[in-house]
Amino acid sequence: MKKLRYRKNNAIRIICLLLIFSCLSLTLPAQTKTTKDPKKDLENKKKKINEEINEINEMLNKTKANKKNSLGNLLTLNMKLDKRQELIAAINAEIDQLNKKINLTEGEIDHLKSNLIKLKTEYARMIISAQRQQDAYSRLMFLFSSNNFNQALMRLKYLQQYSVYRKKQADEIVSTQTILQVKLGELKESKHEKNVLLGNEEAEKDSLSQEKAEQEIVLTGLQQKEKDLKTKLERKKQESVELQLAIKKLIADEIKRKADEAAKEALAAKKAKEEKNKKDKNVKVKEIAKTNDSKENIKETPTYPDLSDEAEALSNDFANNRGKLPWPITKGIICEPYGEHEHPAIKGFMMMNNGVEICSGKGATARAIFDGEVTSVAVSPTGGKLVIIRHGEYLSVYTNLSDVQVKVGEKVTLKQPLGTVMMDEDETKAAMNFQIWKGQKTMDPSGWLYKGG
Repeated sequence: MKKLRYRKNNAIRIICLLLIFSCLSLTLPAQTKTTKDPKKDLENKKKKINEEINEINEMLNKTKANKKNSLGNLLTLNMKLDKRQELIAAINAEIDQLNKKINLTEGEIDHLKSNLIKLKTEYARMIISAQRQQDAYSRLMFLFSSNNFNQALMRLKYLQQYSVYRKKQADEIVSTQTILQVKLGELKESKHEKNVLLGNEEAEKDSLSQEKAEQEIVLTGLQQKEKDLKTKLERKKQESVELQLAIKKLIADEIKRKADEAAKEALAAKKAKEEKNKKDKNVKVKEIAKTNDSKENIKETPTYPDLSDEAEALSNDFANNRGKLPWPITKGIICEPYGEHEHPAIKGFMMMNNGVEICSGKGATARAIFDGEVTSVAVSPTGGKLVIIRHGEYLSVYTNLSDVQVKVGEKVTLKQPLGTVMMDEDETKAAMNFQIWKGQKTMDPSGWLYKGG
């Protein structure tokens, strides 16, 4: 009887173990679940920055030997330094991601090892228990000692399921060992990738150090002729002011033209209404006074006129594409930012820009950033030509073009060529001042353009 009682207790204990292992097997897959890795985005960003650095190197290589200490060369070097620092930051971000992945993988490995130990320990106990019940007599006694038929049937099912579960536990051990090996391989690969990135980071830092030394040489050379440089910059600053005033006047003229068109349409509508009222003999003095007031208001419209349904839809579509608009030059780098900023060579000398200066190589083509209508084609005070395109209440401005391929009133489409950007032979680069206006207010174009180029 003692022996039978022992076997009953042992059976109960094994059933409990079966339940425990079922829970363990359910929790294990949850540990191996992975989330989306933004690694590809960082790799694309690094690729884009490297392309920009290559473009800048092309500009630097084309700089004549006697222009190495020029202002343009300094600005190009500054761009390169900025891009190099961006690249190092992207590499650091990728290293941080790898560190998180390594820590996560190490945690999963520890969890798998712990589970594997538990699985092997309990499996060993099951084998020992099975050996005690391996003879046919013991199994028969276990069945015949049942209190009733139902209990005997349950014990028979238990013996069958116990054998199946023991095999399942063996498979679970093999599966866990396989997953563990995969995770160890991933860990090794991640650590190798991290070491490669650390090597790349060191190489980029060395390049940055060399470029900073080159920048210092150019800066020193420019500062030695600060007086001449200031004269040149003052002239450039004045030309820039004249350009901004010219653009502002063109935009104001465009707004006035649209306001006049709206006024004419409103007056025509009012006149038609008056004539209809006269025919019906229902004209009221109050309505005539109201019409006169409306005329006066139309004449004094100070802001952008009400947009047509088509123009409003275009305007909303343009606004919804903020940060997604293509660059106005097929290949280019922002070499001067929007707004007020200090000149890189002369401390305290402030520059003002209503847009961004985009530098590129020879033969760069200007293109429309969005669908719209050409409202102005004019000669720029700084030389070359400029084009203004209206996108509802928004306007985009393209300056310093040597030739223009569009005309006033023409409807243009996204990325349509507008003309060729002028080449500055002294600085051996093409540069376009690009602006975005909303009514008579300037906006920072860099926030509107797609970061991927």
